[in-house]
Amino acid sequence: MGVVRTWEGKRAELEALRRSLVAAAGIHRLKDDEGRRTNTFVSSYEHDDEKGTLLCVTSGVSYFGLALVNHLLLLGYSVRTTVDNPEDIEKLREMEMRGEVRATERNLEVIMAKLSDVDGLEKAFEGCRGVFHTSAFTDPAGLSGYTKSMAEIEVRAAENVMEACARTPSIKRCVFTSSLSACVWQDNAQSDLTPVINHGSWSTESFCIDKKLWYALGKMRAEKAAWRIASERGLKLTTICPALITGPEFCHRNPTATIAYLKGAQEMYSHGLLATVDVNKLADAHACVFKAMNKNASGRYICFDNVIGTQSEAEKLAKEIGMPKEKICGDASNDSIHRFELSNEKLCRLMSRPLRCYSEY
Repeated sequence: MGVVRTWEGKRAELEALRRSLVAAAGIHRLKDDEGRRTNTFVSSYEHDDEKGTLLCVTSGVSYFGLALVNHLLLLGYSVRTTVDNPEDIEKLREMEMRGEVRATERNLEVIMAKLSDVDGLEKAFEGCRGVFHTSAFTDPAGLSGYTKSMAEIEVRAAENVMEACARTPSIKRCVFTSSLSACVWQDNAQSDLTPVINHGSWSTESFCIDKKLWYALGKMRAEKAAWRIASERGLKLTTICPALITGPEFCHRNPTATIAYLKGAQEMYSHGLLATVDVNKLADAHACVFKAMNKNASGRYICFDNVIGTQSEAEKLAKEIGMPKEKICGDASNDSIHRFELSNEKLCRLMSRPLRCYSEY
């Protein structure tokens, strides 16, 4: 593709990785063909007019990033994914050995590009028609949890990605992964709160700061920064705000975001706002929104497929995560009337499928 890597010393190693991914292509192709027939999450629209289009996924080694890369490959796109360091290359190699990465000849490229380097991102985006920024971060200090400093890093990364998109002539569309936590944390003391949380809802910044909800603060500020730059630079942008991302081994493979999202879980549960979304369904939603940006898709989209509304559901989630049920729903005798209703009707209409559109509480 003529892309200049930001880390020239690893060019040969990256190429070797790509070749090893391609080696398993025959097996994956059979699995993909079967998936097209049986997977209810596969979109109803066709991608023939965009097959082979080159797209870039940032943080493609992350839990959601990998699912998105695989889904885009399944739909016929060519994908360039960015990795941040040598450890990420090793992670990808291990994933390939476990059969977790789909690749066919010449449709997957791995490239070094740090989210702190605008010039490097611009080179990574060169020749791509669209960018998916998956906003995947781990604690830079190697500690568990999502700190206030991580929220600041997330905002700067979002600004860099958007600036790089704006500088790259080939980029026509950008899909930005935010979080439902950027929507649900509002001060209940306010008298003008609406009972429905939807694509127009934003978490209250002062409330997030007071409650030390750094994950929600980081996601909200990063998304707002993305919208600001998109408006200033004339970039076509949509954002998707997913609930807690679940799927196979989700807590083990995505611990920082999982634990950070669940800070305040008891309050979200009591107000009917604790929701989840399967990682593959979320990937499908991203692909649907990207495709529809050629027509009428715009703005923000809330994405969830289940609302944790009962003690048994809370217990199941707690068991999957490995934490006491009380950390999710509190004392069973202390349930409160659900104050809010979650709605992702906007996304349901776009996808034209029976995605769960409202919470029932």
